[in-house]
Amino acid sequence: MAVTAVDPVPGAPALELLGVGLRREGVDILRAIDWTVEPGQRWVVLGRNGSGKSSLVRIGSLYLHPSCGTVRLLGHELGRIDVRGLRRRIGLASNGMADMLRADLTPTDVVMTAKNAALEPWWHTYEEADRARAVDCLSTMGVGGLATRSFASLSTGERQRVLLARTLMPEPGIVFLDEPTAGLDLAGREDLVAALGDLAADPSTPATVLVTHHVEEIPEGFTHVLMIGDGTVLRSGPLPEVLTAANLSECFGAELELEHRHGRWWAWSRRDGRQTPK
Repeated sequence: MAVTAVDPVPGAPALELLGVGLRREGVDILRAIDWTVEPGQRWVVLGRNGSGKSSLVRIGSLYLHPSCGTVRLLGHELGRIDVRGLRRRIGLASNGMADMLRADLTPTDVVMTAKNAALEPWWHTYEEADRARAVDCLSTMGVGGLATRSFASLSTGERQRVLLARTLMPEPGIVFLDEPTAGLDLAGREDLVAALGDLAADPSTPATVLVTHHVEEIPEGFTHVLMIGDGTVLRSGPLPEVLTAANLSECFGAELELEHRHGRWWAWSRRDGRQTPK
């Protein structure tokens, strides 16, 4: 039976987590997470390896159920809605997604199947209009000329752009990007960060959540930051207020310098013994 996409509740937050926790094999991976993402906001989630960032994204994108707490996405509460329909309003690009896709799929198929939150085109029926929209999404991300190539033949950077195009296909109410620059060289990273900055500047782009380890990968136009450590929220709020050297040092457990210039952030380790500025 076909699953119908669920429409967002007008005026509702794009994402709302209340008291969310995740426990596995006696270990608390996430604890008491309170977090609200409003429509139009662009959030960065920062934290060390193992801090719970990816688990947070999996819960927010409805691919993982929390052990406790309340999850509301686009105004609908997890546990009271068919998640298959609600996932069709989510744009998601993660590190593991490329490995889940069949190598001989074309970029057009990779993007088009996001309409149904699927990985294979034969799982659902698609129309020519769906294929045309997929090509438009690829063109938006600068890879429209690769539409008929095999996904496996693309470079890492090209694949990442295809996965970003995939997030746009379902006309999402929120987009989750889990370390989209992973595996890219410096030129590829800067190219992708610039593309994300263009998306952030577009008022039609939905609420966006970007997970990263590195402040250098924060694109221009992002508005808020959530710092997470040991499975709980350390700091949260507007980017210019919360992203300070002191807060970043606390988040990563190291004495760090921080600078903002040309619309980008840069951090490095303090090695001269001075105190980190407040």
